[in-house]
Amino acid sequence: MKLLEERIKRDGIVLPGNVLKVDSFLNHQIDPELSQAMGREFARLFADAHIDRVLTIEASGIAIGVMTALEMHVPLVFARKKKSALINEPIYTHQVYSYTKKEYSDVLVLQKFLPAGENILIIDDFLANGEAALGLAKLVEEAGSKVAGIGIAIEKAFQPGHQRLLDKGYHLEALASIASLVDGQVRFVAED
Repeated sequence: MKLLEERIKRDGIVLPGNVLKVDSFLNHQIDPELSQAMGREFARLFADAHIDRVLTIEASGIAIGVMTALEMHVPLVFARKKKSALINEPIYTHQVYSYTKKEYSDVLVLQKFLPAGENILIIDDFLANGEAALGLAKLVEEAGSKVAGIGIAIEKAFQPGHQRLLDKGYHLEALASIASLVDGQVRFVAED
């Protein structure tokens, strides 16, 4: 998605350790028009998948997920990283590792918000090693539903997440696919 790639080139900051900081428009301060454009593109890419529900993980995936769900006219559910004291109903839960935070989280979704027999579209902001997407996919499958697709705003194609998801047979679409983050420069797969 050219619009997203241009924004990454303009406002993204490459940090040591293959980290791309996009907090000025994607995951701290959010550009709603860009999020809406991403949601529209995901809706187009997965138009034939008969999506019943969009699933994301808090917090960075929510803006893109809600815009995608809005475009598809389906509900958005987000997996929580912390269990609230108010949650006393059956849940689906899975442990995932965060590449940027270097920690494990138990993500959870109330079972009533992830019913069986649906086509679920997973949306997230980043794909590095694939832990979050695979964790969400496990929740969907445990619920008895189908992962109809996985949409990622920005993927680091030089890390194993992309291949891990393809090896599991998932339909994966990334709006911006990064080939490298070397010498403070973002290089996209399409440029190689």
